[in-house]
Amino acid sequence: MLASTSSVRATELLHDPSFYLRRQLLWLVVGLVLSYGAARLDYRLLRRFVVPLSVMALTLLVLVFVPGIGVKVGGSHRWLGIGPIRLQPSEIAKIMLVVGMAAWMSRVERRATDLKTGLLAPLAGLGLTLVLLIAEPDFGTTLLCGMVGMLILYAGGTRFSFLLVTAVAGICLFFLAILHDPLRLGRLLAFIFPEKYPATAYHLAQSKVAFIKGGLFGAGLGNSIQKQYYLPEAHTDFILAIVGEELGLVATGLVLLLFLAIMVSGLFISFRAPDTFGRLTAFGLTVMLVLQAGINIGVVTGCLPTKGLPLPFISYGGSSLVGALTSVALLLSIANAGSEQPDEVSRSVKDRTHSF
Repeated sequence: MLASTSSVRATELLHDPSFYLRRQLLWLVVGLVLSYGAARLDYRLLRRFVVPLSVMALTLLVLVFVPGIGVKVGGSHRWLGIGPIRLQPSEIAKIMLVVGMAAWMSRVERRATDLKTGLLAPLAGLGLTLVLLIAEPDFGTTLLCGMVGMLILYAGGTRFSFLLVTAVAGICLFFLAILHDPLRLGRLLAFIFPEKYPATAYHLAQSKVAFIKGGLFGAGLGNSIQKQYYLPEAHTDFILAIVGEELGLVATGLVLLLFLAIMVSGLFISFRAPDTFGRLTAFGLTVMLVLQAGINIGVVTGCLPTKGLPLPFISYGGSSLVGALTSVALLLSIANAGSEQPDEVSRSVKDRTHSF
């Protein structure tokens, strides 16, 4: 699908229809090598080195604002430039956010119901990460990480009343940030009132057209009309719309089933993990992948306002691909650790994650 969706743009801009495909294949090789090592790694080592790894992830998020190191594209500081390579630190931060919060909640265990240890302390790390992400600005990843962080806190034993108040306050701050960002505010208004803002709602309108043209079985691989610059970013955030146009509802339904399979498998690994840290890490990584996919699918089908979140494994983007592969590798590492008899605290966490 990447070869099909990117060929028009690559030919027009770079006179090389396979440019994006070759770059993604190189990232795939890098991702497979790294994920092979991560899958064979004992995931418990992450808990031992969680502090320096978390500091490294936060440092990379700060470096995107440093001139000469960070790369500004379209008004956003989301990338680090290393020669011809662009790295998106938020993909590293997403994984370390899950690992860091899982490590803390597995450490406090029974004290998770206390306000200080169960909410305020982990919320400090979560809040710092969210502030750096929204400053880029990256509202989609900020929302995603905030939701996943809250779910990990709940699964780890934080009181629901604490989380409810925090969630309401966070949503208010998030919308306040949107009100002060003309671009994101325009997208929200275009989603609510598409007839009043047709230019801003163009992406969503063209995405819907792609699904309609695809019908049940699609127009055939490579036969998309929308990728001919009618649908911008066809090879990144809106690639599922081209899947629907070229391969139809059958293929898009298969994509949904595959992400459902990831969710079921990830939660099963979480339930069978030998310790609380493994259980929470597996739960967080699974929710991170599936929620990101859900948000992307919601955007391209017109159910959510436009956000810059790629579809895991399918959209173009090396950092996203490597991050997704590494997440799956860590899930395999937890699964390979076996399923020991959970203690009483782990059973409590298991009961909470089971509710999702």
